[in-house]
Amino acid sequence: MNENRLVIITGAIMGFLGVFLVFLGNAPNYGICVACFIRDIAGGLGLHRAEVVQYIRPEISGFILGSFIIALVAGEFRARGGSSPLLRFILGFIVLVGALIFLGCPLRMVLRLAAGDLNALVGLGGFIVGVYAGIIFLHRGFSLGRNYPLGSSSGYVIPLFALGLLLLVIIRPAFIFFSESGPGSLYAPILASLLAGLVVGVLVQRSRLCMGGGIRDTFLIKDLHLLYGTLALFVVALVSNLAFGYFNLGFADQPIAHTEGVWNFTGMLVVGFGSVLLGGCPIRQVIMSGEGDTDAGLTFLGMLTGAAFMHNFGLAASPAGVPVNGKIAVVVALIALVVIAVSNSTVSVPSGASKEVPSGVQK
Repeated sequence: MNENRLVIITGAIMGFLGVFLVFLGNAPNYGICVACFIRDIAGGLGLHRAEVVQYIRPEISGFILGSFIIALVAGEFRARGGSSPLLRFILGFIVLVGALIFLGCPLRMVLRLAAGDLNALVGLGGFIVGVYAGIIFLHRGFSLGRNYPLGSSSGYVIPLFALGLLLLVIIRPAFIFFSESGPGSLYAPILASLLAGLVVGVLVQRSRLCMGGGIRDTFLIKDLHLLYGTLALFVVALVSNLAFGYFNLGFADQPIAHTEGVWNFTGMLVVGFGSVLLGGCPIRQVIMSGEGDTDAGLTFLGMLTGAAFMHNFGLAASPAGVPVNGKIAVVVALIALVVIAVSNSTVSVPSGASKEVPSGVQK
């Protein structure tokens, strides 16, 4: 299938599912959000005790297992790792800091915008600036190094973890936490959530759709094909929101969102910057972890830890706004990104040099 057609189909299906899962029970403007789902899983596992955001989201298991299955079928499952794993864990942690200040990952940012939430437009501005900041360092030779083949058992760790999470939400043992109010208490039926996750996992693995990658490639190599997927996601989600009566244009009274523009911008700036340094936004990291990429698996675990940290220390934003310590945390996260970018860069690329994709970019 033509690359452009596949990525457009992927975006369109994700846009519909992002709204349809709300219709089936997920929280408003919360149909699909990698950062929020990971945060809920952290709560469900007891890694944080914010009672309103605790649920083992089957969609995440679906993303990973869908990617794992299709990678096996297509002969693309390959256990590999060793590309600065500790730094990738830290970058995953940092990306979740930014996401929980904005209250969403890049995917939810687009879905929020398609539902009329203009706070997401501010976030989009920050995300674009963050991606561009990352590109500056790619031109300066930023790289986390190459990865290396590993024993196949290493590549099975995250898919097995995803399977374990799925069993936990089905069995519901007493040591797992489930919200009785708030966003964590709102969810689609388990089977529907899992099926949606599997579909997304398969499609994103095949198309390589990435919110950050679309903007990065547009700036970096003038390649728009990933951006077409994001645009298709937005258009289909917009039409679906209008059809279901969920569209609400404005800044105020948006579900699971706040109106502090500076921090919406800064939070997504951190997400965009960190995503470029990682070589992909949160959903790409989750999908790659299903393909056997242990570095992406460590990024996923870093995101899980970052989500727990933000809620254990009361740093995450809420509809009431961003706490002072949360503002400090996201500024520290931005400084950390600059330090990581500078310390892993070499020499500036002269103007007019080749526009090949730098080695730090995962295609």
